[in-house]
Formats: sequence, structure tokens, C-alpha cells
Amino acid sequence: MFTALVPPTDAVEDLAAFLGPRQEAGQDLRWTTPEQWHLTLAFMAEVADRHLDDLVARLTRAEARRTPFDVTLGGGGAFPNAGRAKVLFLGVDATDAEELRRVATGARAAAAKAGADPDGGRFHPHVTLARMRRPVEATRWIRVLDAYRGPTWPAREVALIASHLGEGPRRRPRYEVVETFALGRAQT
Repeated sequence: MFTALVPPTDAVEDLAAFLGPRQEAGQDLRWTTPEQWHLTLAFMAEVADRHLDDLVARLTRAEARRTPFDVTLGGGGAFPNAGRAKVLFLGVDATDAEELRRVATGARAAAAKAGADPDGGRFHPHVTLARMRRPVEATRWIRVLDAYRGPTWPAREVALIASHLGEGPRRRPRYEVVETFALGRAQT
């Protein structure tokens, strides 16, 4: 499972229109599908059923303490670096970067307190676009992605998503939104 900000349909469609013709040139890359595009806040490799109710309650409280902000996707990057890229990603620009960090920190803390230990290192906001089977030089792709700046959209809720490995198209993960949590007590 993971918690994430999920871009709205218009932002996904805009990015898909930009990437579509470029993906054909990158047939050596394993592109993620638009249904998979999200900004991961906290990743939990395993969440036992007995922890799920507590996790939902803690995420509800944690995200109610946060305030909404606007997000824009744009600019390219690669993990671990451009010279030996295994992941190609799109950057995230938030009108309140500190609040975005707090949303992620709150989600990780809620998961840890609920017994669903979060994985991963330091929070680096991004949307994964492609994975590589072996490390590649990705400077050209990063330059292409640097030309993209998507529409700004309001981040008003966090989603708790279950990942069903191998159940999606081409044996990729299928994502299922389990619950959503409003940012701020009275926000919709």
C-alpha cells in the first residue's frame, strides 16, 4: 500500500498528450501508464489487515491537520542519477513545498504508529514515468521532460492505495483507492 496525491483527469490528459509521441522514441523504456501516475507520500510494503483500521484513523487525523495547496508537474529527473538512470521521473512544484513535506511526514508517521512501517528514504516529490531494465544515460530524456510544465491543480486530498502486483495491463500493478483523506478539517 501507499499514500499519494493523485493528479486530476485534466492534468493526466495533458501529460499523456505531451508524452504520447515521445514514448514511441523511447521504446527501450518501460513507461508507466496514466492510471499509475501519482506522487507517493509514504510507501508501506505490507499492511496487515489488523492494522488497516488504525492506519485509516491515523491518516484521517494527520491529513486533517494539513492545509490544501496547489501542485504543478514539470521538469525531468532520474534516479539514481542521469548517467546511470534506472527511473525517469517528472518533478513536482508545490505552492507550499513545506506543507507538501509535512503531508508526507504525517502520512509516514501515521503508518509507523499504526504498525504499517513505511519504507524508503528521504522524501523526494516526483511522479515516476518510466523504468529501465538496466542503467542508461538519460540526459536527453531529462531535457525533453524539462520542456514540460503541466496545468496547476489543487491538492485537496490524500489517497490510500492498494497495489495489486501483476494484475494490471501487461502484468503491471493495478491500483485500488481504499480511502481518501481531506487536507484540512472542512476542505472538500
